[in-house]
Amino acid sequence: MLDRKDPKTATGSTKPVAKSKGGDDAREAAGRSFLVVNPERQFDVIRGLASPVRVRILRLLRRSGALNVNQIAEKLGLPQSTIATNIQILEEAELILTDVVKAAKGQQKICSARFDEIVVRLDADDPSRDKNVIEVEMPLGLYTSYDVSAPCGMCSTQSIMGVLDVPDLFLDPCRVQAALIWFGRGFVEYKFPNNAKVLKADLAEIEFQMELSSEVPGTNTNWPSDISLWVNGVKAGTWTCPGDYGDRRGALTPRWWKLEGSQYGVLTRWRITPSGSFMNDEKLSDVSLADLSLSDHHSIRLRVGIEPSASHPGGVNIFGRGFGNHNQDILMRLHLRPTGSPKS
Repeated sequence: MLDRKDPKTATGSTKPVAKSKGGDDAREAAGRSFLVVNPERQFDVIRGLASPVRVRILRLLRRSGALNVNQIAEKLGLPQSTIATNIQILEEAELILTDVVKAAKGQQKICSARFDEIVVRLDADDPSRDKNVIEVEMPLGLYTSYDVSAPCGMCSTQSIMGVLDVPDLFLDPCRVQAALIWFGRGFVEYKFPNNAKVLKADLAEIEFQMELSSEVPGTNTNWPSDISLWVNGVKAGTWTCPGDYGDRRGALTPRWWKLEGSQYGVLTRWRITPSGSFMNDEKLSDVSLADLSLSDHHSIRLRVGIEPSASHPGGVNIFGRGFGNHNQDILMRLHLRPTGSPKS
């Protein structure tokens, strides 16, 4: 996380990175940032791209780096008013980042491209792929209980929330805006709806997906941390995260967030099946679906944290929408057993 020796994180203000408007997926590979777009849901993104002027602006920012509005107008040979109008549309579409900084007279808006490549997916709602999957995305700040120790804190896409290293502030109602939370030891717990019980359907698998890293003041790629996951009070397993990553800015991490702070994590996929529990296909334990007694509960309680007895108590960062490399909060997928298929 941020180095506690220097808690100041911003030298100017910034427009907050809004939550996604339809389930987009931002990724980074080989130093390049990607945005995957669902055209039936993300109308603002499609609108943002539906203009030769705006496409020229995006290409210019990608090629030249951060520029102010006057510089963009000069380089494209267009009126400043035209550029300002189109910049506003690109901001609303979340296709650019903007910082408002001091200028010789007043303030100026500095613009930069968020993505190197944008992919429009035409198969995103393929019914044959998703018909047996129920997906629920839980906002990062909507935990229902917690017990954490310092170092700890939260921030939205706009600023740090409250005061660092004060666990009691995790009760603040503003936590619903959290896009990044971190703590040294303890846990946060979320309550998901058990939609499989409502549908009286049998489960083939339950899956949780979230972006995680270890937590150290500043960053350290060699900082192992034993991060554990519990479902309905049953420990599914522990995964050792290698480090706290800050070698480059996260694909979605806001510009006001210092490079000395945690930038991104590992996209982890925790699966509990009839044959055991897995993380990214590595078996963690023999805890199976039968051990969770899901049919007895109207909710599914997910707990993420660091045990007091952990061999590597290296803390945890949990990245949500607007931070890190993956534009999502905590995702739960219930994989339903197709009608007529045998139970394991």
